[in-house]
Amino acid sequence: MKILVTGGAGFIGSNLVDKLVQLKHEVIIVDNLSSGKKENLNNNCIFYNLDILDKNLFKVVEKENPSVVFHLAAQVDVGKSFINPYEDAMTNVLGTINILEACRKYRVRKIIFASSAAVYGIPQYLGLDEKHITKPISFYGYSKLTSENYIQMYSNAYELDYSILRYANVYGTRQNYNGEGGVIAIFINKVLNAEIPHIYGDGNQNRDFIYVDDVVNANISAINKGSKTILNIGTGKSTSINELYEIIKVSMNTEITPIYMEERKGDIKESYFNVSLANVNLGWNSKYPLNIGIEKTISYYLRRKYTELNA
Repeated sequence: MKILVTGGAGFIGSNLVDKLVQLKHEVIIVDNLSSGKKENLNNNCIFYNLDILDKNLFKVVEKENPSVVFHLAAQVDVGKSFINPYEDAMTNVLGTINILEACRKYRVRKIIFASSAAVYGIPQYLGLDEKHITKPISFYGYSKLTSENYIQMYSNAYELDYSILRYANVYGTRQNYNGEGGVIAIFINKVLNAEIPHIYGDGNQNRDFIYVDDVVNANISAINKGSKTILNIGTGKSTSINELYEIIKVSMNTEITPIYMEERKGDIKESYFNVSLANVNLGWNSKYPLNIGIEKTISYYLRRKYTELNA
């Protein structure tokens, strides 16, 4: 099958592309490399260095004629969405509309969209299911929710199939530890460089951490399943930041003790998913326990650091 992946040089996107290639799909990548990296690109793919807002996107979709589009390209920095909400909306909302228009015009069968737990806002109950009220507390969350609404509207108006996958806290190989990088990547990088990690608040806040390979497998399942559904993609389990650092500390055999900083405004205290709907609709379950996923992630960063030192 011919498949187009936006953001295919990024953290989750590049892992997804590798799996699609492994499964013998013909893959086209669209990425402007603003946060994605050239070294993440799979050599067995066709690559277009292109912004999703660019009207040349239409020429790519027309020429390549994909059956399915995975839309992962996005502005994902929650903090940046407050600093520059205009840019956040341009990329996440108008960029999505541009892709939807191309899908409509050239009759793409299905779009699979990477959404976020940020659409829910402060949990009214746990585990969060898809019926939970959507009341984001960040511009990023609103841009993702607005994109979801546009996808559903296009589906109703133009018979475009879709699966909307709301990710929990994804971690794993190729995650960026700079800026808004995931806390696991940040902790590992700090320990590798003999630096002291920071924990904001008391560290008892809970999150649902899911390994990137599990997220990739959910996306793969959505190619032919989960028609016109919104699905939570997580483990359904909660882990505190303190517990998380303890796993990393043991795995990396370090005695470095984190410094506790003032709690950040707007941080949600507890959040984890109910994933039963994804289990039913995709025939999918997360497979990687947190300790195994962290060990795989640590191994990746150790290899990368060795390569950098010997370059």
